[in-house]
Amino acid sequence: MYYPEETIEEVRERNDIVDVISGYVKLQKKGSNYFGLCPFHNEKSPSFSVSPQKQMYYCFGCGAGGNVITFVMEYENYSFQEALKMLADRAGVKLPEAEYSKEERDRADKRSALLEVNKLAANYFYYQLRQPQGKAGYEYFRRRELTEETIRRFGLGYANKTSDDLYRYLKSKGYQDGLLKESGLVTLEERGSYDKFWNRVMFPIMDPNSRVIGFGGRVMGDGEPKYLNSPETLIFDKGRNLYGLNYARTSREKSLLVCEGYMDVIAMHQAGFTNAVASLGTALTSRHAALLKRYTEQVILTYDSDGAGVKAALRAIPILREAGVSARVLDLRPYKDPDEFIKNKGKDEFKKRVDGARNSFLFEIDVLRRDYQTEDPEQKTRFIHAAAGKLLVFEEAMERDSYIQAVAREQMLPYEDLRRLVNRLGNMPQTGQAARGRQGADGRDREKKEKDDGNRRAQRLLLTWLIEQPQLFAKVRDIIGEEDFVEPLYRRVAEMVFDGLRRGDVNPAEILNHFINDEEEYKEVAALFHARLEEALGNEEQKKAFPDIVYRVKKNSLDYASRNASDIGELQRIIREQAGLRKLLATID
Repeated sequence: MYYPEETIEEVRERNDIVDVISGYVKLQKKGSNYFGLCPFHNEKSPSFSVSPQKQMYYCFGCGAGGNVITFVMEYENYSFQEALKMLADRAGVKLPEAEYSKEERDRADKRSALLEVNKLAANYFYYQLRQPQGKAGYEYFRRRELTEETIRRFGLGYANKTSDDLYRYLKSKGYQDGLLKESGLVTLEERGSYDKFWNRVMFPIMDPNSRVIGFGGRVMGDGEPKYLNSPETLIFDKGRNLYGLNYARTSREKSLLVCEGYMDVIAMHQAGFTNAVASLGTALTSRHAALLKRYTEQVILTYDSDGAGVKAALRAIPILREAGVSARVLDLRPYKDPDEFIKNKGKDEFKKRVDGARNSFLFEIDVLRRDYQTEDPEQKTRFIHAAAGKLLVFEEAMERDSYIQAVAREQMLPYEDLRRLVNRLGNMPQTGQAARGRQGADGRDREKKEKDDGNRRAQRLLLTWLIEQPQLFAKVRDIIGEEDFVEPLYRRVAEMVFDGLRRGDVNPAEILNHFINDEEEYKEVAALFHARLEEALGNEEQKKAFPDIVYRVKKNSLDYASRNASDIGELQRIIREQAGLRKLLATID
């Protein structure tokens, strides 16, 4: 699905990027740009830049960048169409009926059909739960002390024992086998067609907009597997969704409770903890962490208190830390899971445990200590070294020292001794192969890579400078052209930039719209418009650097052309240009 370019551009132009982002991030003006703490990763010093001139944002810490449309997409976890509609509504722009290419129309139609099939299936399972054949499922939910309101709210249902029950129902509604197979709800074989789920209580899985995108099912009785999820489809990606997020995202709590299973989420919501979510039959991933980051700064891990739950928490903590999400760990002992705890101790006691959740790093140290018999001096020394090594995860000196103090206090260790050990470990030089470096062919490969990286960086810098100071174009227009950007992606961008410079109206935020459908290209193009040297643009050092950057881009272009010359005449022309390059560039000064 696509909208005309002029419509997209009108929506973007009518939404000033500083005004929009200020609604999400506290910005402070510094020079011609605005800066704030990046909402896409954890940082203490602002490296998130918003440029009114370019109508773009860029984080020099994590590399996130784009225009106002992509900011809304990233922050709100919206599709392009959803973000465009939100911004159009904000600016009072009426969107025309969307235009489709054949491929986009087919894909959009298939997504809509799959959503319809899943919605029908959810209604069917919900209906079956209330029928005589659904008695086992209904009694299971009632034994778990779920109220009628909770069953309705989460759309819980039952898949009958008949192995093709749902298939026959969906076929009666006119859906073809191909689509039903893609939905993941049925299996088609030569011997017949079978439902994916049967004799199971059913948990519809919804996206953040409460659309049914898949299912989880718990078997009734002793069958295997105990829990079964929908396979990944065009509309269902386990790594990009969290169960219960459609409700949790609207809660007003400062944190999200992350647990292991459907019933834990449902039990917590029923008890009033509507900020609970769960990953969908998989361990927490970096994509889950990035999704959580869009809705909260803090996560409380409420995994089971058994060994498997502890391991799951230990896996999740560094993933959340890397995503910039603060994590705490809930102590559920002596009970196994949140559902069991709430049933035995009540929601008030559960709230106390939530409020007193353990700092995730100190939890890691607690678990680490279990591996050592600290009554033994040798074992205790090994534990102290292991703890000191873990403290190196904190790169900022003040934060690291705070944790050293906390670990020393809680583990009854001498603070000064622990601090010196941590600092010594942090300052230890590399040894062996890594310290000696690599020689020979590996060294030459590294040198070539560094040269290539330098050439790409020069192309990025030149594009950035020409956008930030269009007056520089007059100095180089007879020396450099878009054909001198030999990287294919850079060439495409340069063509648009140079076209805008010739018209006197270069628009980087509009250029970005051309790359919206390729996430990797989009990120790289956003970075193209924010390349920088250590010095600020406009000072004496940068003025001296400009001719050198132009020289490097042109020389790389000529070197590339010489390697691909088709005849001796062309090669001789290139050699003459190479010989006169320095003299030509003297005109820049």
